Amino acid sequence: MLTHPTLDLLHSLGLHGMAKGFKDLDAQSEARSLEHAEWLALLLEHEKTLRQQKRFESRARAAKLRHAACVEDVDYRAIRGLDRALFLKLAAGDWIRARHNLLVTGPCGVGKSWLACALGNKACRDDFSVAYHRVPRLFAALALGRADGRYTKMLRAIARLDLLILDDWGPEPLDADQRRDLLEIVEDRYESRSIIVTSQLPVDRWYEIIGNPTIADAILDRLVHNAYRIELKGESLRKQKQAAQDQPVS
Repeated sequence: MLTHPTLDLLHSLGLHGMAKGFKDLDAQSEARSLEHAEWLALLLEHEKTLRQQKRFESRARAAKLRHAACVEDVDYRAIRGLDRALFLKLAAGDWIRARHNLLVTGPCGVGKSWLACALGNKACRDDFSVAYHRVPRLFAALALGRADGRYTKMLRAIARLDLLILDDWGPEPLDADQRRDLLEIVEDRYESRSIIVTSQLPVDRWYEIIGNPTIADAILDRLVHNAYRIELKGESLRKQKQAAQDQPVS
């Protein structure tokens, strides 16, 4: 069999997954009994798998998720009010396809950001474009963009994302520019893209954070009405973990 010329040809065509699959199959004596169609199907499956992995890695790099979190690693035993059925439904990703939002609230340390990043990671695996932003840093970046002429370009980039994660919103009230920034982001994505918002404050207090009643109505109407909600409670998981580590060994 002309193994090396075939491998060279596959690599030259950019079919690196097929090349790896060809090499692996050629090394297996039992594979020689396969029909040509079976060989081809296996090679195509290798190529598909490699391309999916590369797309995921590219999506994950672009997302810049705060935590290396996976939905498969969620601890449902932790006492924080996480609805397992709802979270597994969200992990399936249909809410992103339906262009709905997700609001995650609860006290500091209960895993809001981690859960949001886990869903962001799953969205990357499902071939959605994702970006993670801490809200204070995003507002600071937009302020710089407004000053140096990149503002419109930045908003366009945010608007194109399938899933935008806005982490750690509040408790500081928004100023006039931040209110307008948030309204632009929410308006661009209304019923066309999805948002995850995490906050220590319950949703019914977001109105006072935004400040301006007219703008608050516009933002919350677009953000809340089609949103799923995860309302966490309980003590900080970090404190619980530290307390467990500090327990004396008997």
